[in-house]
Amino acid sequence: MGVISDSTVSGDGADPFLNEPTVRDEAPQFVLPLVVRIERDAPPVRTDALETAARAVLTILGDERAVGDGEWAQVMRDWQDARIRKVVRRARGAEWRRAEALPGITVTGKSAEVRVFPPVPLDGWPKDLARLQVSGTDLDDPEPPADADPTAPVIWLNPDLDMSAGKTMAQTGHGAQLAWWEMSDEDRTAWRQAGFPLSVRTAAPAQWAELTGSGLPLVRDAGFTEIAPGSATVVTEHPALRRRG
Repeated sequence: MGVISDSTVSGDGADPFLNEPTVRDEAPQFVLPLVVRIERDAPPVRTDALETAARAVLTILGDERAVGDGEWAQVMRDWQDARIRKVVRRARGAEWRRAEALPGITVTGKSAEVRVFPPVPLDGWPKDLARLQVSGTDLDDPEPPADADPTAPVIWLNPDLDMSAGKTMAQTGHGAQLAWWEMSDEDRTAWRQAGFPLSVRTAAPAQWAELTGSGLPLVRDAGFTEIAPGSATVVTEHPALRRRG
């Protein structure tokens, strides 16, 4: 099983967490696959994996192949016209090498490697990705991460939720994508040219209450796995979005 998550942003204005069908459900359904490399003797640090997953999503969103007349552009549009699903799976050794042979982009952090692929149909995965799993994966931070840079983008995690590494990677990807959608072309270009700097940190309870009412991009999960439907999972704080407010 992979970790499947839906984001909240809905271009048609409908809440994608309601049980009633929406226009997004009428469209063909796609998922954005992400694969994290987890070698048995050298697993990545958890926070670095979360940050690398978020940058991987941003990287494919800003890639020239994913926009305009690019080779991935149509499937990216189809994916974004339906429910915004991401699936995170793990690979090591030969599994990772087979995944790297498929069209996609590998993003490397300090200890993590995450490969993101163009969206695939919900029931039409390439076999070398379909066989991969993420359940049971548990990543740790050997030391608490340093305080986030207040002048740089931060994806804040809900302090009241306990999510697996794979689930949280999907959520940070959602948060990065929602921020990307809300930014101007100028701010997107600046972020991309800087290499998509960002941090992922867990908010303090009082801070989380302020963030969820701030108007910044907020992700609510569809509740397919691990947590209740509609749970607020992450808020993305980007200086460009703060200026906008």
